[in-house]
Amino acid sequence: MAKGKQTTVFFCQECGYESSKWLGQCPGCKQWNTFVEENIRPASVSGMGGGKASFSRVKKPVMLREIETDGEERFGTHMEELDRVLGGGIVKGSLVLVGGDPGIGKSTLLLQVCRYLAGDGRKILYISGEESLQQIKLRAERLGDFSDQLTLFCETNLDMVEEAVKRSAPAMVVIDSIQTMYCEQISSAPGSVSQVRETCGRLLQLAKGFDISIFLVGHVTKEGTVAGPRVLEHMVDTVLYFEGDRYASYRILRSVKNRFGSTNEIGVFEMRQDGLAEVKNPSEFMLAGRPAGASGSVVVCSSQGSRPVMLEIQALVCRTNFGFPKRQATGTDFNRINLLMAVLEKRLQMQIGDCDAYVNVAGGIKVQEPAMDLGIVMAIASSFRNRVIAEDVVVFGEVGLSGEVRAVSMAQSRVQEAKKLGFSTVILPESNVTACSEIRGIRLCGVRNVQEAIEIV
Repeated sequence: MAKGKQTTVFFCQECGYESSKWLGQCPGCKQWNTFVEENIRPASVSGMGGGKASFSRVKKPVMLREIETDGEERFGTHMEELDRVLGGGIVKGSLVLVGGDPGIGKSTLLLQVCRYLAGDGRKILYISGEESLQQIKLRAERLGDFSDQLTLFCETNLDMVEEAVKRSAPAMVVIDSIQTMYCEQISSAPGSVSQVRETCGRLLQLAKGFDISIFLVGHVTKEGTVAGPRVLEHMVDTVLYFEGDRYASYRILRSVKNRFGSTNEIGVFEMRQDGLAEVKNPSEFMLAGRPAGASGSVVVCSSQGSRPVMLEIQALVCRTNFGFPKRQATGTDFNRINLLMAVLEKRLQMQIGDCDAYVNVAGGIKVQEPAMDLGIVMAIASSFRNRVIAEDVVVFGEVGLSGEVRAVSMAQSRVQEAKKLGFSTVILPESNVTACSEIRGIRLCGVRNVQEAIEIV
């Protein structure tokens, strides 16, 4: 085959597995129907240019004790919510991927970060492949005044982007977005598997080699994951997802991967006319507008990383008009709802098998924590029996298949958060009561099973 001649290669969109022919199931990640066809040049696939490997820079392995470290060099963004999600600030030389639905506020958030860091005297380079310079300026005028340390560059050619970064030597670079960048040596279209993988690999070398923090904006698919190969998420240091309804005022920034911090932290923002504003007290924000004297409503305390957050769980249970009852869950796992309803029917003899059931986590946040189990059970029982749960009661605990209430982590911080917000009673697992007994000014009701919890309220 002549050098530079195009050939057809199939790539897996999930893991980046390469094959010379189409396969129904990927041998790498075992996913079905994930292979896409691309025309590439053989020299570009390897990234070696078809030439002979250079051994001018030979490296040798070193022992762990010989490596000297001065600790992680971080710098704050002047946004406490973002710093918390990043693990304490931006790490120099890190590669961060920010994903989210269209219009959710990814570009606005990063432009605000650029504004704050440029105000500190740091050199910032904002590279856009989707907007013109005039469009970025119109959006920037809503956020406030910008320092001259921020420079803008509209380009999609990766070679020119690398040259601009090396020439300006900034402290931070924003690439908006990675799906618009392309490498001339690869003939496939921008956003394809090979283009995204090559672009991310070269930007990773740029970040580590020149100690530059790079933020990548990534498009998401209809399933909510970052578009392109899954290897993209493996290559970067941190993956952040921007969640929330684009028509609502709140936004939630969640860390799903972080080599320099916790992966359970969230940051809450409110979208305003002048950009994104931090929500200092998410619990109060999530409980705003809670109905008074309504059955099927209960407050639970969920742990998001190191932060306890109060949430309202709403349930509506009614007799079905059809032969097959309908079940719907918003903000939590649908299968978990069916399991907990089965526990109520078996252990407490509640005849809810022929009832429609709707469970909603108010505020739009998505939570999968097992500590919400007891709150979901209480909300369903409250709606089924049409009994109102007192407004000053907080519930948390994991429910097992036999109806027992199991212990959860961070019980002390959950109780402290409930006390701070003015709640007078906490229903929690019996095994967590001892750890929280030193907290005064709030009533602790330890329960061993679901029956005891329902009898208390």
